[in-house]
Amino acid sequence: MAIPEPVSMSERPAVRAPALPKSPRVFDVVAPSDPALLDKLKALQARYVGADALALTHAALTVEFARQTCIVSSFGSESVVLLHLVAQVDPTTPILFLNTGKLFGETMRYRDRLQERLGLTDVRAIGPHPADLAAEDPDGTVWSRNPDRCCHIRKVLPLQRAISGFSAEITGRKRFQTKARQGLTPIELNGSRFVFNPLAQWTIEDLNAHIDAHELPRHPLVADGYLSIGCMPCTDRVRPGGDYRSGRWAGQDKEECGIHENLAGDGI
Repeated sequence: MAIPEPVSMSERPAVRAPALPKSPRVFDVVAPSDPALLDKLKALQARYVGADALALTHAALTVEFARQTCIVSSFGSESVVLLHLVAQVDPTTPILFLNTGKLFGETMRYRDRLQERLGLTDVRAIGPHPADLAAEDPDGTVWSRNPDRCCHIRKVLPLQRAISGFSAEITGRKRFQTKARQGLTPIELNGSRFVFNPLAQWTIEDLNAHIDAHELPRHPLVADGYLSIGCMPCTDRVRPGGDYRSGRWAGQDKEECGIHENLAGDGI
């Protein structure tokens, strides 16, 4: 029986990756249209008016959306506070961590340290799709030309894919962080997904007091002057007299990466 000649790599048919769903525009917002969801939002807001951060976290994880809620965390300078609250309620809660491929090494090590310290059992590292990178950022430098697009590829789209199966999410957003967040409410609705913001009314003093009271580890870059920590190319130390997030996208008209969106249309 004759043995067929081997086929060279150049003669083999190309294998094409499956087409990705069409990407939405950067910072597009999905406005809720279901009256039943809007009614539920109003009921939740009334039910938990005045609830503190731990009570809101408990409500999302064990009462209203048990086993249907995830946490979105950057493992940044303040992330330990929300993660500590979550660990007290349910340490098996899925934690979605965006590994953009541009993070500080200190952030990666801090994630591992907090996971062990707090007993978190389901930290999920998610990242950009290889096809997106190949098509739009093959050399890894789009951040220097179009930071909005970089955030969209490396943060918005990966999170949209990872979060699609959850009914609710908990974020660590606070009103003091940016102008767009000043109207932040403890419970929101984004499309069909409910969003809990238990730290919405906390100040930087509240956060520091909680960290000190519970002897929680701080992100190692905080001591070096980094107050809000994101990707390495777009994060700098805060200069004397600068505000809390002035080290993020310094010198650019940009405050947000776009992974959180509210009903007013703000990319938060």
